[in-house]
Amino acid sequence: MSGITEGMVEEACLGYFRDLGYHTLYGPEIGLGGAAQERSSWDEVILTGRLRAAVARINPNLPGSSVDAVVATVLRAESQNAMAENLRVHLLLTQGVPVEYRAKDGSVRHALAWLVDFADPGANDWLAVNQFTVVQAGKNRRPDVVVFVNGLPLALIELKNPGDENATIKGAFHQVQTYRKDIGAMFTPSSGRIMSRAMD
Repeated sequence: MSGITEGMVEEACLGYFRDLGYHTLYGPEIGLGGAAQERSSWDEVILTGRLRAAVARINPNLPGSSVDAVVATVLRAESQNAMAENLRVHLLLTQGVPVEYRAKDGSVRHALAWLVDFADPGANDWLAVNQFTVVQAGKNRRPDVVVFVNGLPLALIELKNPGDENATIKGAFHQVQTYRKDIGAMFTPSSGRIMSRAMD
C-alpha cells in the first residue's frame, strides 16, 4: 500500500467514471489559460458553455434567446441562503425551468425547459474533472474530483490515500466542510458529496 499516491487514487476514480461512459478532464485544462478553457474566472463553478449546449439540445423548440434566459435563470441567485439556493436549483433540475417564448406564428408560448434529459440519459453530457480549482473571497480550493452533468457540478468527491494511515474518512469529511465554507457556490447545484479512503 505504501507505493500508492493520491494521484493514483484520483486516476483510479476517473477510470471508474470512464468505464461508466463519462468523459474525464484535468481541471487546469479547462481553467483560465488552459488548453481547453471553459471558464472565464476561477469563481465560476458551472460550465456555462456545456449547460447552454445541453439546454438547446434537450429543448429543440426553444429559440436561442430563450435558451439564454434558461441559463441566466440557473445562474442568477435569488437568495443569500445556501440551503435555499440548493433547493432552488434542485427544483429547476427536477421540475424544469419555466420559460416564455414567441413561436413562429407570433403567439406567446409558455413551456418548461429541461436541464437534464431524463428520458434519454445517454443524451446528457457526463463529465468528471479532477483538480478543479475554485477561488472565492481569496480562498483557493481544489476538490479531488467534481462530477458534472450538462455543465452542472452535481457531486464532489474527496479522496484519501489508502496507503497513508493519517488519511482518514474523518479528515475527508472535515475537508469537505472546509469546501462548504470557502467555496460555497460549488454546493449550490450539488446533490452529493462522496468521501473515500480506498477504492475497492
